[in-house]
Amino acid sequence: MEFDGTVLIVDDEPHIRKYIGLIIQKLGTPTIIEAANGAEAVAAYAQHQPDLVLMDVNMPVMDGLQALERITLAHPDALVVMLTSLATRNVVERCVELGAVNFVRKDTPKETMTQVLSETIAEYFTAD
Repeated sequence: MEFDGTVLIVDDEPHIRKYIGLIIQKLGTPTIIEAANGAEAVAAYAQHQPDLVLMDVNMPVMDGLQALERITLAHPDALVVMLTSLATRNVVERCVELGAVNFVRKDTPKETMTQVLSETIAEYFTAD
């Protein structure tokens, strides 16, 4: 499947945004929008209505959980995959409660992360 949707990548570290962008580009020709914190993510989502959001949990200004909650309250159909370095059961459960469709650790091997994102995209963007 060739994914050509719009993806919002949210992380406070520019090199992580670039890394995630390179992974998502392996799945097609998406348009990539970046945000450096949750507040920027909420604003970028409202402006661009991306097809998919890949968002870090721990960020300054507004963390990913707060941004996830705001995005999914305003846009219940938002597809958000949460990314983090530290995945505790409580954080994963909270992300699911707030509407995340998947959760991936940032230290997941590149091939596995590509596969997880590919499967997530295939689940939500199948041809009718």
